[in-house]
Amino acid sequence: MNWPSSGPRPYRRRVLPDVLAALSGLGLGLSLIVAIGGQNAFVLRQGLAREHVGTVVLVCAASDVALIAAGVAGAGALVQGRPALLDGVRLAGAAFLTVYGLLAARRALRHDTLAPRGGAVPASLAATATTALALTWLNPHVYLDTVVLLGSIAQSHPGRQWWFAAGAALGSIAWFTALGYGARLLRPLFSRPRAWQVLDVAIAVVMLALAASLVAAV
Repeated sequence: MNWPSSGPRPYRRRVLPDVLAALSGLGLGLSLIVAIGGQNAFVLRQGLAREHVGTVVLVCAASDVALIAAGVAGAGALVQGRPALLDGVRLAGAAFLTVYGLLAARRALRHDTLAPRGGAVPASLAATATTALALTWLNPHVYLDTVVLLGSIAQSHPGRQWWFAAGAALGSIAWFTALGYGARLLRPLFSRPRAWQVLDVAIAVVMLALAASLVAAV
């Protein structure tokens, strides 16, 4: 018996390019986000301290998803055409990173710990969410990575830009979730005050170096 030629093969021909576009977005998104930076350092520290982890993960992931969507929708051209806007974001980000870096340095010098906290009062939910928002939206690199770069590369998948965006968004969600909730696996290491001191020194160095690089780029 001769079976009809129209079977699952046309369906596969339609779906495979969509999946490949999504995987391309996932891979590129992860390659851009899995790096040492202020945002990741903050998420890691909150995860280790078990303080407002869900809020931090939600804020960072939702911000990335919004920026990726904006880039695919065409906001990249707007950002590229407004250099003064990026300069303003750079200066604001540099100021914020400097303050955060100095606070981390002060914690290291005072031998403050998070486990146990030595009676210190945890930051409020509002303060934690505000910090997460500032570390995301005052970082000009996030606009270049998500809005400009991912938005531009998405256009190389005509008709499947949103599949690419979905893959990149999934990468951000998976990364922040793993970083925030997976940090607890490192708690045995950070049961010693010296480990927290080293972490805060590293955070201070990263934050201040990023601030200096932002000022130099203006």
